[in-house]
Amino acid sequence: MEHKLYTLYVPSEGCELFTVVCLPSPEGKYPTMLYRSPYVDDHISISNEDSAQLIYDWLMRDWVTAGYAVVFQMCRGTGKSTGEFVPFIYERTDGIGLQNWARCQSFYNGELYLVGASYTAAVHYETYPFADDIKAACLSVMDTERYNLAYLNGHFKIGLYGNWFCPLYKKNSGLEKKLCDDAFRMLPMTDFSKAVLTEETPDFDGILTHPNRDDPFWDTYHGGCETRAALRDAHIPLLLTTGFCDIFSQGVIDMWKSLDEETRKQSAFYFQPYEHGATCHALPYGFEDGGSTERLREIEIAWLDHVRGKGPSPLKKGEITYYELFGKNGWLEGDFTKADSSITLPLGSGEHSYTYDPAEPTRYTHGLTHNFGACVNLDPPEAYKDAVVFYTDEFAEDVHVRGKMRLKLRVRSDCEDTCFYVIISLCRKEGDLTMRDDIHSVSTFCPDYVPGTETDMEFTFDSAAFVIGKGERLRIDITSSAFPLFIPHTNNRGLYAVQTEYKIAHNSVIADESELTICFV
Repeated sequence: MEHKLYTLYVPSEGCELFTVVCLPSPEGKYPTMLYRSPYVDDHISISNEDSAQLIYDWLMRDWVTAGYAVVFQMCRGTGKSTGEFVPFIYERTDGIGLQNWARCQSFYNGELYLVGASYTAAVHYETYPFADDIKAACLSVMDTERYNLAYLNGHFKIGLYGNWFCPLYKKNSGLEKKLCDDAFRMLPMTDFSKAVLTEETPDFDGILTHPNRDDPFWDTYHGGCETRAALRDAHIPLLLTTGFCDIFSQGVIDMWKSLDEETRKQSAFYFQPYEHGATCHALPYGFEDGGSTERLREIEIAWLDHVRGKGPSPLKKGEITYYELFGKNGWLEGDFTKADSSITLPLGSGEHSYTYDPAEPTRYTHGLTHNFGACVNLDPPEAYKDAVVFYTDEFAEDVHVRGKMRLKLRVRSDCEDTCFYVIISLCRKEGDLTMRDDIHSVSTFCPDYVPGTETDMEFTFDSAAFVIGKGERLRIDITSSAFPLFIPHTNNRGLYAVQTEYKIAHNSVIADESELTICFV
């Protein structure tokens, strides 16, 4: 019998949420997969029937063929749903409302399954604690720490949170926003909401004015505290996914490690070699049998089938299934965040200096694991006017990098505070491929820094699994520019959101007292 595809509007506290349902057949009871998304702009101007068909072709077909009922809902204030979209604020109300609605339908067999990626996974976190009929979840490329979405070590992520939140905020309400890259160089940033979003925005302003991870703000509702334990205490089989240069790479790894032992034993972790969308389109390289969005769909279906007792697990449970970049082994199993050995490499000799003007920062296009943009081949060193570049010696044999690389820098500045941004690249014959990055302010390590003195800084790079081939080397770019990935540091001490002027900094790296540590197996 043919499947049944239909649309309806599900009411939820003052709005109506456009919902598409597809059943394997018009009659019967089925395990039900729930999916909610705000990324539905292309559905606004088409008919409900055409919208349903698009969703079926893109998402539902494989699930329905496998015997699942699929319920897809457009988030409040997006696509064909009414109301106003403010990221995170209504997802608990609307998500629990959809779950309750599904339980009342004739096709409901007593089993609900949560599936999503990025924000479409986050909407499910908001419905924690999970009811007893939620039997398992497939959740990709998003962790439960709201801080990780907006900041890295106190540095605001323009290339992730800024450029994501602002276009989505009340997207269908007619606000005439004035968003551009230069908007994020506004001083003071406390004026940003009224000037750019054209109205006071407490959710965004709260994020802007609390850059410290330990600030009590992050233990409030607007700081995401209510979802922090969503998976740690879920006690259901989980399939977690992230990628080598996904924007939530380390956050998902940390989330996996936070699971209690019993939950981890019944769960699986898929670490693909690509970026946020699980595709290679944004990278200079593809990887043989590296997986894809389509492959992930197959794994997700096989995973839920396994949870339901319908077949073997597609991945080894309790372990990370990961891809070793540029290695001969491809897919491996185990905890790649741990390594057997390490080597420490000197950065060089002498003092290396550059001038950093936050009013005219060098621009970067990569995102790596903290901003959109994935990995790219960097331009030659001379292309970056406010950076110093170091190279390791060529490696005498293949090195299988595992876990976190670390860099100790001895630095000096003529300002009371500044930042240092570090990019690690793998030098291959095709180009210098960005692999990992990190950013810190001097004040993080020396709160009372005295201009003109030397101080040490420590940088830790997100966990990785790749091979440095024999004859290859690493490139280390050190700068204070990270625009438009991060908010430009003003070179002033204190909360940047209230600062009103830029200073030019003259920064130095003392190479003799700086070193890179690589962990390997």
